[in-house]
Amino acid sequence: MTRETNWQDDATRDLMSLGGRLALLERGHGSHVWDADGRRYLDFLGGIAVNALGHAHPVFVDTVARQAATLSHVSNYFATPQQLELAARLKQLAGAGERGRVFLANSGTEANETAIKLARLHDRDGLIVSLEGAFHGRSTGALALTPKAAYQDPFRPLMPGVAHIAPTLEALEQLFAGGERIAALVVEPIQGEAGVLPLPDGYLRRARELTTEHGALLILDEVQTGMGRTGEWFAFQREGIVPDAMTLAKGIAAGFPLGAVVTFGDASDLFYPGTHNSTFGGNPLASAVANAVIQEIQDRDLLANVALRGRQLREGVASLPLVAGTRGAGLLIGIRLTAPVAADVRAAAHERGLIVNAPTDDAMRIAPAYTIGDAEVAEFLELFAAALDDVAARRADAHTEENPA
Repeated sequence: MTRETNWQDDATRDLMSLGGRLALLERGHGSHVWDADGRRYLDFLGGIAVNALGHAHPVFVDTVARQAATLSHVSNYFATPQQLELAARLKQLAGAGERGRVFLANSGTEANETAIKLARLHDRDGLIVSLEGAFHGRSTGALALTPKAAYQDPFRPLMPGVAHIAPTLEALEQLFAGGERIAALVVEPIQGEAGVLPLPDGYLRRARELTTEHGALLILDEVQTGMGRTGEWFAFQREGIVPDAMTLAKGIAAGFPLGAVVTFGDASDLFYPGTHNSTFGGNPLASAVANAVIQEIQDRDLLANVALRGRQLREGVASLPLVAGTRGAGLLIGIRLTAPVAADVRAAAHERGLIVNAPTDDAMRIAPAYTIGDAEVAEFLELFAAALDDVAARRADAHTEENPA
């Protein structure tokens, strides 16, 4: 039996059958990872927008080692300097002001569950509204806000009091003109699972106006877009608005599990002792890593690099075969395809040592590390072009076989 067969057999025997594993990865450095057979891959998915500093970054490694040797966990009966520092940093970066508050969790799903409870404390009887195409997590509360039948159907009945609308300005206007009582509107500034689909121009500004007018909370899911992924610390800052709450995770600690909720203004007064907590949330090890990641992004001006490399990548793929265009911001990029061949492109890229994602049939998603440079951009374009060429050639051959001269 080959080594590959062994690990796949082990996975089948020991891991719950929740999805296929593409390779057995053993180590990483920078924007590359290596599998058990020593094969190198260029990681342009970044753990799905998580590995903001790439793999085994010295700041990450040093901080984990130093903090683990000092204090890694205390119960939520206590606070730690690392936790307080992180809360202050997040408030400052988000512009939450003196009234802002931060709750630290362990994941984006947990952060969104916290936001659901915030909405219920604000209005027990109003609807919590999310958008079609959204992804907010797979726990049952967050899943109720994720209107995808394949995800929801096995677990019905889900949390009541939830509604979904199309991600359009017209649907937004109709929602608030319809007379329904709305507790909260929960939206992603860019829908990653929908193929890196931005909201329409002006959507967040109008959502802020309408939620304020009708006494509803505006809750932004910045789990994927936050912490610099779009070239701003948070995507809402591009729109010049302030939400009532924002959820974070993924890149916040560049690979160490951590999530957060940041509240603004009156929403900061909704939780009170006994209404929520977390055993592991905000532990000093995770908090220390997040502080170090934020500091490294600031010290190296990595937000500017995110914007620069994002432009390079969008320009670089524009003329490649099967590419219809791009969308997204910074280093959260959706590459639209001219045909529903995204799964084939992902597989062809993987065969060449490139990790990308196919969230929909006709779109690719890339979310590389903020630290990429010219070399990584050039390697990506070479490998991605080869994958597209291969899929295009196979489509042409199939067409010829079906339509011989």
